[in-house]
Amino acid sequence: MKAPRIAGGELNYAGIGATEDGMPPEGSDCLVTQAYLGDGEAAYRRAVQGLLTWQLHRRAGLRVRAESDVVLPGTRVVSGFGVGPFRINAPCEVVWVRRPVPGGGPQSAGFGYGTLPGHPVRGEEAFEISLDAQGLVLITVTAFGGPANWFYAAGSAVTARARRLVTSRYVRSAQELAAGVN
Repeated sequence: MKAPRIAGGELNYAGIGATEDGMPPEGSDCLVTQAYLGDGEAAYRRAVQGLLTWQLHRRAGLRVRAESDVVLPGTRVVSGFGVGPFRINAPCEVVWVRRPVPGGGPQSAGFGYGTLPGHPVRGEEAFEISLDAQGLVLITVTAFGGPANWFYAAGSAVTARARRLVTSRYVRSAQELAAGVN
């Protein structure tokens, strides 16, 4: 017998998987944040390991409940931020994963997940860590979508501020992972 899913419903937005090829649905708000993490293959591998085991999210201050300890396609995850009755849960499903390849050289790894019913937004977010030919390690966070309902639309300024705050925490978390900070 299969265990019950930690979040119900189905993906609820247009453009499922669009963050993988960089083409968000026409007319959607899309935010792309890129930041430097460090240099070299070791930094890249540390950051990717943390990303693909949910550590990036946990270090960013989110409470993470996932169906798998490793990011896999189809895995459902519920991230939460806030305190007590002011906690907002954000259920998602992983829609694509790219793993690192053996050896050095330019490459990237990461994943994208999409929103499920109960998330304050309808859309997709992706986290990609890359190693370029010069050995620079970068993170790119791409998100598209809009408010899930009138309540979140009415608080769009607060929602935008929260999104910027969480994204800055993702970047800081990735920088710590790349540097090997425990």
